[in-house]
Amino acid sequence: MFNYTMPAEFEPHRRSYMIFPERADVWRDNAAPAQAVFIQIAKLISKFEPITMLVSPKQFQKAASLLPPCVNLIEVPNNDCWIRDSAPTFIIGSDGVLSGIDWKFNAWGGAVDGLYSDWSADDKIAAAICNLEKVERFRTDDFVLEGGSIHTDGEGTLITTEACLLSKGRNPHLSKQEIENRLKSYLHIRKIIWLKNGIYQDETNEHVDNICAFVKAGHVVLAWTDDKNDPQYEMSKSCFEILSQERDARGRKLKITKLLLPSPQFRTPKESQGLQKLSGSVLRKSGERLAASYVNFYPLNGAVLLPFFDDKNDKKALETLSMLYPDREIIPIYSREILLGGGNIHCITNFVPLAPKAASKDDEN
Repeated sequence: MFNYTMPAEFEPHRRSYMIFPERADVWRDNAAPAQAVFIQIAKLISKFEPITMLVSPKQFQKAASLLPPCVNLIEVPNNDCWIRDSAPTFIIGSDGVLSGIDWKFNAWGGAVDGLYSDWSADDKIAAAICNLEKVERFRTDDFVLEGGSIHTDGEGTLITTEACLLSKGRNPHLSKQEIENRLKSYLHIRKIIWLKNGIYQDETNEHVDNICAFVKAGHVVLAWTDDKNDPQYEMSKSCFEILSQERDARGRKLKITKLLLPSPQFRTPKESQGLQKLSGSVLRKSGERLAASYVNFYPLNGAVLLPFFDDKNDKKALETLSMLYPDREIIPIYSREILLGGGNIHCITNFVPLAPKAASKDDEN
């Protein structure tokens, strides 16, 4: 029996994955504006590491006509494009072999508060990727989790939020301690830091990847606002207090860098008009606050993709990320169209870590 490690996202990648968007009740105007941004991001990723785009049979010809050959296209059915949450979590064994954990997926809450009623195709995405990568897959049929709900430092520490992992729509049959024990067992984690909340009005039940992320072992970045009248203020303050008092798996106190949030963002009437109402999905309404955060960035081999919002704090976010990643190119991307769908750049991307030994299936056969 091998011990496993969940690598940190800031460590070297073997490949990135995305899913081509098409869902008309999430992406306005038949997803055309969102597809343009996804294509832009895929092209940028291809400059730094291999990129595979999963595409439904219905959209495959369109995607093939819009994407360059440097983006590898694979036909895979899906319900929506949030690959951060439907893809496997990769782990590396002490033997150097890569494997993938296939968490049960239920659209962020299932029958309780899930965002759409049919998630059967998304629940098979992890298996498809493990097959493409030729790695062993471990399925957790009795444990619901999304990749955006956890962050690790690659050295045995994991950060998550109680608002998400303890929500009634995921694992109500398990206590907080039982959930912690599962994560420690599956991911070989030694220390879990539980934040109370994430970003205000985040429809994922407040995923950690929108509020806090490791930039290296012992150092986190935290979404922050100085506006005491904003509901986010107390949420971020609570996170800061918890992180300030915690130590990581190696006993280190954490260094915390505050990353100012953009000004509150709201969906406009025009942005609501191009959406189709479909049975079993959440209706997105004009005027609702969007869960905008610069923490939803995506580190690549040699670069970082940073969401921009045409906001006064964009420049400050760029300066902060440049300081945190001095050896990588910080690439800002105006990502309003992704935000309208409920997430941002980190939510629509996922990575395969670079393992000493790439695949186990080929070696066994």
